[in-house]
Amino acid sequence: MKKEDRKRRAAALEKANVLVEAMPWIHRMSGHTVVVKYGGAAMEDPALCKEVLADIELLKLMGMRVVLVHGGGKAINQLLGKLDIPVQFKDGLRVTDDATMETVAEVLIGKVNQELVWLLNEYGNNAVGISGADGKTLVCRQVDPGLGHVGEVHKVNTGLIESVLADGYIPVIASVGCGPDGLYNINADIAASKVAQALGAHTLAYLTDVDGLYGDIDDEESLISQLNREEARSILESGTLTTGMIPKIRSIVEALDAGVHDVRIMNGTFPHALLLECFTDAGIGTVFYQE
Repeated sequence: MKKEDRKRRAAALEKANVLVEAMPWIHRMSGHTVVVKYGGAAMEDPALCKEVLADIELLKLMGMRVVLVHGGGKAINQLLGKLDIPVQFKDGLRVTDDATMETVAEVLIGKVNQELVWLLNEYGNNAVGISGADGKTLVCRQVDPGLGHVGEVHKVNTGLIESVLADGYIPVIASVGCGPDGLYNINADIAASKVAQALGAHTLAYLTDVDGLYGDIDDEESLISQLNREEARSILESGTLTTGMIPKIRSIVEALDAGVHDVRIMNGTFPHALLLECFTDAGIGTVFYQE
């Protein structure tokens, strides 16, 4: 056998071994609902974005009911900068006055959502874009008058999402909700958690800019591979989390409390992070379990 043939056979065998390793995980999750939150730097690189969406399409082909919830903070910041509108955050949430809310809606609903839908539909007739305001899917009340149009989701109407899923599509949900006085900006981590809770999801996956949860943010060796619900709650209450991580961990604890089987944080800039985390024994991020 030629050297090149041996290399090809070895590469093929390695791929086959990966599929065999993934088989029990696929069997466990097939037929279940998986909610994926997508945002951060993983959305900025067009080539990487196509890879991520291909992975999401693969989940659908494996028999999972996939729901994609997205943010778009960097794109919002860019447009706010062009419009000379100040960018402000408080406790990890964007301060959203009238002008900022208009910009958030324009970016998330009018630009990012449609781009993600278009890219998913490159793999077939697969995706339908909605916002949390469509069908009053995410009904909000104001978090704090000092934050402006920042919404706390107090009700999720799943009818539109379930209808899209029943028709064989992937719902792509922009993290904009509605209230009695108009549109609300919702932290995408929180929106994804609320959707996962309402749908009784098996898995909630956060594609973000970090590898997972660190015991010490300054120590790359301190990545925590898994935590149970009570350990996650203890970390949330410890006061040691960075500002940006607080809403994420709070949303994770809420999802677990509501019965979501597992929640995963992974670095969305790493190629095929979603598949490696969900369908390999080692994983690459942090997984939060019930027990």
